[in-house]
Parts: sequence; C-alpha cells; structure tokens
Amino acid sequence: MTGGSFSRVGVVGLGTMGAGIAEVLARGGLAVVGIEVDQDALERGRGHLEGSTGRAVKRGRLSEDAQREILGRVALSVDFADLGDCGLVIEAVPERLELKRRVFAELDRVCRDDAVLATNTSSLSVTDIAVTTGRPTKIVGVHFFNPAPVMKLVEVIRTVLTEPEAVERVAALVTGLGKTPVTIGDRAGFVANRLLFGYLNQAANMLESGHATRDDIDTAMKAGAGLPMGPFTLMDLIGLDTCLEVLEAVYAESRDRRHAPSPVLRELVTAGLLGRKTGRGFYAYGGARDETVDEADVPQPVVGVLGTGPLADAVAALCDRAGSRVRTAAADLGDCDLIIEAAQDAEAGRSLLAAAAGTARQGAVLATTSAAAPVIEQAMATGRPADVVGLHLPEADGTLAEIAATVATGPGVADRAAALAGRLGLTTVRCRDRAGYIVDALRFPYLNDAAAMLGAGYADADSIDAAMTLGCGYPTGPIADLDRLGLDRAVAVLRALYAESREPALSPAPLLEEHVTAGRALR
Repeated sequence: MTGGSFSRVGVVGLGTMGAGIAEVLARGGLAVVGIEVDQDALERGRGHLEGSTGRAVKRGRLSEDAQREILGRVALSVDFADLGDCGLVIEAVPERLELKRRVFAELDRVCRDDAVLATNTSSLSVTDIAVTTGRPTKIVGVHFFNPAPVMKLVEVIRTVLTEPEAVERVAALVTGLGKTPVTIGDRAGFVANRLLFGYLNQAANMLESGHATRDDIDTAMKAGAGLPMGPFTLMDLIGLDTCLEVLEAVYAESRDRRHAPSPVLRELVTAGLLGRKTGRGFYAYGGARDETVDEADVPQPVVGVLGTGPLADAVAALCDRAGSRVRTAAADLGDCDLIIEAAQDAEAGRSLLAAAAGTARQGAVLATTSAAAPVIEQAMATGRPADVVGLHLPEADGTLAEIAATVATGPGVADRAAALAGRLGLTTVRCRDRAGYIVDALRFPYLNDAAAMLGAGYADADSIDAAMTLGCGYPTGPIADLDRLGLDRAVAVLRALYAESREPALSPAPLLEEHVTAGRALR
C-alpha cells in the first residue's frame, strides 16, 4: 500500500471516525499527525487508536509488532502548527458548518501553500467550507464510512472550484490504502447518504402514518428485500441525532418533502432518545424483545392456487414443500382453507377470485396477490369482501408474505391468513391496503432516486452500486437491483405510489420510462 504523492498526512479530530482514518493511513505506511483540541481529547483519541488496533491483535488480524509500527507512525499533538509539513490534512470534527469553517481557517493559516485540505463531512456542502479559505482550488471532500478501518468505500467530492489534480491525488491515495474511491460532485448527502437517508426517513414516515408497525417494517426489509438490518435497527445504530442532521442538510438543498425529517424522528431526538448510544431509540436496548407467536397448533392448510405463470408456479411449489394439499381447478376449491389468486394481471385476478368466492366454503380466506390494484377493489368484486386480504410476495421465490387487510376485511381474518401463511413456511408481516405494501413502497422510491441520479449524470452505475454495497452493506447495488427486479415492475409500482400520494418524487424517473419503452436494461 502507498500514499501516492502524499508521505505525511494530518488528521484533525480524533473521535471514532478521525481515529479510524488515522489508523487507516498509518496502516498504509504513512506518517500521520493527529490533532485534537486539548490534552483530554488527545488522550481519548489515543485510546481509540490503541483500542481499535488492540482488538485487531486479539482477533489475530494484526501482530503485536505491526500494532507497534502502526501506532509509532502516528504523532499526536494539540498544536495546529505541527501540520506544517503535511501534504494533505483531513478534517474529521463534528458535523457543524461553523466549527468546520473555523478549523479550515486555521489550516489555511498553518499549512503550506501546496497542501490539499480535505473534509470528512457526510452531508455538509464542501463548497461552503472551501470558499472560506484562501485556497478553494485545493479543498476536497473525502468521506470515509464508519468504521473506517473496515469499510471499503470512500466518496471523494470535487467542488466547481477544485483543481482536477487535487481530486486525482486524493483518489490515488484512497486506492493505495486498499479502499475504493467514488469521485462525485458536491451534493448534500453525496451518493450513499442521499439514497440511504431518503429510504430511512420514508420508513419513519410509514411508521408515523400507522401503515405498519416498527417490527413488521424491519422484518419486511430484512426478509423481503435481503437487507442486513431493518431501517429502525439501522437508525438506532447510526444515532438518531446523526440521522436528523443528515436529513436536515439534504432537505435544505433538495426541498424534497421526503427528506424533511419525520416528526417521530425529531420527537425522539428532542427527548434525548438517540438509539443504541443512549439505550433507547426506536427500540429499547437491554430489555426483552417481543416473543413471536407460535403457530404450531394451526393445521396444515388445503390451499387453492389460481392463475398461471411464474408466481402461481412459485406459490404451488411453496405449498408442496410445506406438505399442503394444493387445488388448482375452480371446481375443487370447496375444502380449501386458503385460496390464493396468483394471476399475471389485476383484471384476470379479479375474475378468478370472484369465481372462487362462489364455491369457497364459509371461513375460507381469499387472498389476492395483485400489486397493480388496491386490495379493496379486488375484494369488492368477490361479493365476500370480509373474507379477502392482500397477500403479497415481494420476491416470488422468497420467504416473506405481506398481509394487507382492508376496511372491509372481517375481524380475525387477517390473523387467520397470517397463521395459514406461517404454516406454509412464510414469514408474515402486516400492513394497510396501500400501494407497494411495505417492501415495494420503500424499495422502489430508493431505486427511483438512484435512477434519477444516474440519469442526471451525477454518478455512473458502477459508482452508485459501489456506494451502496461497500458504503452501506447492501447485498446488491440499486442499478443492479433495478435490472434484476425488472424496470417494467419498477415503473408500475412507482406509478401506483404516485397515483396514491401525488408526491412528485415518486413519479418514475425519465431514465426508467425511457428504458422501459426501449425494452432495455440500465446496464
């Protein structure tokens, strides 16, 4: 590993992030000057460095000799003048614009004229910081992700003033450290946070509106979208105060209502409930979690599967694996406990479900899988709306079923539907009868934002996907996800979400519409 054209690098601010950056630089063989505001803060920074490298030694990922070498490359000081010989200085102080501006004014004074100055801001405008210095052409953003020694992504941000050579040198440094640089323009939230926090805030608004519970939303996004953790668990881990700060910064620039912080998020922050670090946020930590309901006493259902095509085949295969008897002929539905309409379009599904309602026994649950029409429309066409629920499988071959009751669904029917689906081996979550259920209502606006970013030329497909996989731990990037799920499906869901909400940002991005019309994937 190498620092490229930089041999000595300064780091200002040795909190968790700054100390992590200093460690990454020292691991790369660079001489590092770490600066803190006073001796107490400096000792805390030393503790961060020794603790992080010490844990690596205990896990066998670092030898004691290597730890000594790494720590030996970091000189700690409270005097900004010690940064005078550094070719690059990275600021990693808290996310307050005035504080960062004060730090950069001091760096401008003490650093040599050819030094590049970088801010590790995650959401503030790099340009706002740059213009307060006498060297705006040498100011860049260099956004590491936490924990810096582990996370591979670094967003390198250029402003309209930054000279290309400064950006290239910093990107080369990042590559030399074994990280993946993504070079982009100066927009609030950059790539990763702009996409991530739009989704997180939308989840908070979904909770606020009563569409679904905290636990069901978290479960849906893990089991249905394959994410490593649900949005509320993730916000608690990040810190709700940090989430609020990022959203405020992005909203100030975008004026997109979806970035306006959710009232429930603001309320929790005002109350001092900031997530894991305070012991309580969306969840309480240290207490017992809710127990799951045991559905073992529910008998194995007889299931009617109506329709043809991949979804119908997947549902029938699911029932077979669970050991349930399957009926596919309209005349054989009389003993069914659950009848699932899995047609390929809403109109065909409505006809099939209406016909099934005429022969289904009393107490049978009728389920529509159509995501293209409100469940209530399908239910009213049956003449038995009290027996109808939505049963949506966001991934046809997945294990998640979203159960949506309507205002006409009878008491206990959704409970019975969830219990029967559980016996088929499905994880179930509940929500109201709204476009997109839970998973698609959260997933496709996020994917639409990524498509809009691509269409605007802000970042290319590889950079956007790298930002979300390497920076946020997503299993696949959004552009790859759009191609996998199908652009026609994305456009259909987004149109339904827009028709319901009239939220301009939920209208399909022009790039999506264009590719659907052309019959082409994004890549």
